[in-house]
Amino acid sequence: MKFVDEVTVSVKAGDGGRGCLAFLREKYKPYGGPIGGDGGRGGDVVFVADTGLNTLLDFRFQRRLEAGRGEHGRGKGQHGATGATKVVRVPVGTRILDAGSGELLFDLDTPGREVVVAAGGIGGRGNMRFVSSTNRAPRRVEPGLPGEALEVRLELRLLADVGLVGFPNAGKSTFIAAVSAARPKIADYPFTTLVPNLGVARVGDEAIVLADVPGLIEGAHTGQGLGMRFLRHLTRTAALVHLIDLSDPQDPLVAYDTINGELAAFDAELAAKPQLVVATKLDVTEARERFDEVKAAFAGRGIELHGVSAATGDGMPALMHAVLALARRTRAESTSTESAALDRDAAEMPAP
Repeated sequence: MKFVDEVTVSVKAGDGGRGCLAFLREKYKPYGGPIGGDGGRGGDVVFVADTGLNTLLDFRFQRRLEAGRGEHGRGKGQHGATGATKVVRVPVGTRILDAGSGELLFDLDTPGREVVVAAGGIGGRGNMRFVSSTNRAPRRVEPGLPGEALEVRLELRLLADVGLVGFPNAGKSTFIAAVSAARPKIADYPFTTLVPNLGVARVGDEAIVLADVPGLIEGAHTGQGLGMRFLRHLTRTAALVHLIDLSDPQDPLVAYDTINGELAAFDAELAAKPQLVVATKLDVTEARERFDEVKAAFAGRGIELHGVSAATGDGMPALMHAVLALARRTRAESTSTESAALDRDAAEMPAP
C-alpha cells in the first residue's frame, strides 16, 4: 500500500432543512391552524482515529467529504429527519489543520478518539412555531442554516516509542528488520528507504514500536534530500536511536553533529529528546577495527557509544534492553511532568 502522510480535503457539513408552511385542511375545518413542521438538522462530519489504518492514501481520490442535509419539514406537524453523519476514519496520529492559516484544529493521537470537524446546520422552524395571540395563522417559516464548510490539511505523524535517525545507509532499515517483523527495502545505496517504516520489537515480555524514517543529509531541515517531509514523524517519539556507520570513512563525530544540527534546526524539542548513539556494521572489518578509537572519542564528550551488527545480531539484545529502558524512563518522566503541570494549574485556579 502506498504511504501518503499529507493531503488537503474539503469538508462540508449538511445544511439544515427548510421549515414547512402548511395549514390544517380537513372537512368541517376550512380554516384550521398552522401545522408546518421544522426542518431537520444537517449531519456532522466526524473524524475517528482508527488503529487499522496507517496511510492517508484514500483521501488522494476523495477530496470532498460531505455529510447529509437535513430533510425539509412537512405538513401535519412532521419534522424533517436529521441528515446523515459523515464518519471519516483516519490513522491514529493524524493532525487536522486549517488549510489556510495552518492552525492546528484537532490532534487524533488516541485510538478511537472522535472529533466533530464540521457541525451540521440547524433546521428552520415551520409556521406552527410562530403562532401567537395576535397572529393565529402565521405564514412565516425559516430556511435551514448552512452547515459548516472548511478546507483542512490532514497531516499524519506516526506514533512510535523510538525513532531511528542517521545518514542514508547508516543501517536503519537493517536494524528495524533485525528486531521486528518490518521488512523495509534494504540495499547498498543511499535513500533505499523512501517512506517511514514502523516495526514492533519484542524485548522480554514488552513491546516497543520503532520508526525508521528516510536517511537525513545536511540541509534536511530545509527540505534537502527527503528532509523536512519526514522529520515530523519523529516528533511524537519518546527517544531517538542515532545510528552511525563506522564503515563510512567520514569522521563519526562530524556525522553525529551534522544530524543533530538538522534536528535542532527543524525542531528544538526534537533535538532535545534523549538519544542512544550506536555504531553500526561492526561485522565489517574496517568498522570493527576503529570502534575502540571512536568510542573513546565519544566518551571524551560524555557520550556512551554502543556497538552492534544488525546483520549478525552481535550486541543487539543488550542494545534493545537499553532502548526499552530509555523509552520507559522518558515516558514516565513526561507523564510525571504533565501531572505536575495539571496539579499546578489546578492550584492556581481561583476558589469558586
